[in-house]
Order: sequence, then structure tokens, then C-alpha cells
Amino acid sequence: MSTVHTSKPKPFVLYTAGTPNGRKVSVFLEELRAVYGEKVDYDVQKINISRNDQKEPWFIKLNPNGRIPVLVDRAREDFVVFETAAILLYLEQHYDPERKLGFDPVSQPNEYSEMLHWMFWAHGGVGPMQGQANHFNRFAPEDIPYAKKRYILETKRLYGVMEIRLTDRDYLAGPGRGVYSAADINVFPWINVHQFAGIESLDEWPSLEMWLGRINARKAVQDGLAIP
Repeated sequence: MSTVHTSKPKPFVLYTAGTPNGRKVSVFLEELRAVYGEKVDYDVQKINISRNDQKEPWFIKLNPNGRIPVLVDRAREDFVVFETAAILLYLEQHYDPERKLGFDPVSQPNEYSEMLHWMFWAHGGVGPMQGQANHFNRFAPEDIPYAKKRYILETKRLYGVMEIRLTDRDYLAGPGRGVYSAADINVFPWINVHQFAGIESLDEWPSLEMWLGRINARKAVQDGLAIP
């Protein structure tokens, strides 16, 4: 009598698309997988945002805001998390016991707060502003020079903020020259597509350019950028 082997479900389902916001989570998950293996393995469900899959009723039940990415944690009773910064912090809280990608809020309160404020700064600044630059430069049905100029200049200003922070540092948060963490992963995918927004070169921001190259050199980052 033959034995039927059934594969064990992976701990997570990631509903995502090939956008900067989607790739924040896939990069973070790949970094965790590099440390913890199958404990943080995941299935990927690609969402076709040009077809508005994210507006379908089944998706709205997961995220009423109708945006990707969404993470479903099968190991915790199918707990649903949306908003990229929230997903990274959730994964850091529950699935990074060695704090490889973050800081302990009790034993490292200053570093933890530093990580949070750079995450929230990027979540409320770089993402929305560069997203608008993308829209008006690539997708707007009419050419609006004022809007294009406004959002490109604001994106560049925000790049300048990162340049100030990264002068004499390797990463955004942490002691000394900094420690690679969720703060970096949360903003990296946006900077990585600067040309799409109309910023051809990072020559104005040499420390930022070196930071980008440093992160792009990581294997887990390249694996995460290939998803979906």
C-alpha cells in the first residue's frame, strides 16, 4: 500500500505585486529566510494591480484599503497584516528572535525608536512623494508640468535628508555607523527605482548611492526583488 505524502502549508501567504511597496516585504522575508529557513517560508499570490485585483471583494476582506501587499500568517490563526511598515514590524516582532533586522525595544530602546522614526519618515514621505512623481511622469492622462516638478523636487529633497543621515554612516539606524535593519529595507525599494520617477542619477547624493549599492549587493535582497 502506497503512502500519500502531503506537503505542509507554508507559514505565510504574501499577496503582492512588483512595486516598491510589495518588494519591501519580499526582501524582508528573504532576509529572514536566510537566517531562519523554513520557519519563515511563504507562498506568493501575485496581484494584478493593472486589472484591479486588489479591488475585488475577496481582497477587500483582507485589506479594506484595497492596496498591496497583504500578509496572512497561517501560524497565527490566519492573522492578516497590511501596510508595509506594519508588516515589517509584525515580522520583526514575531519572527526575528535574534533581532537580525531590528532592535529590542526593552534592551535597546534608543535604537528601536531610531528605527521607528526612519521607518515612519519614509512611510509618510518618500513613498507617497515618489509615488506621485511616478504617476505624473509615467501614468497621468495629461501632462501637468507643475505636478511633475513639484513631486520630483520633493523626492529630491527627501533624498537629501537621507544623504545627511548617511554621511559617515552605512545604515539609517543603530549605533556607530549603523546596523542594517527594517529602517533600510522599508525605504530601499523606492530609492532602487529612482530612474523610473525621473531621477536619472544619484550623483548629488554620494552617501545615498553607496548605501543603495551596499544593500543591492545582498543575496537575499536580490532574491526578494525577483518576487513576484
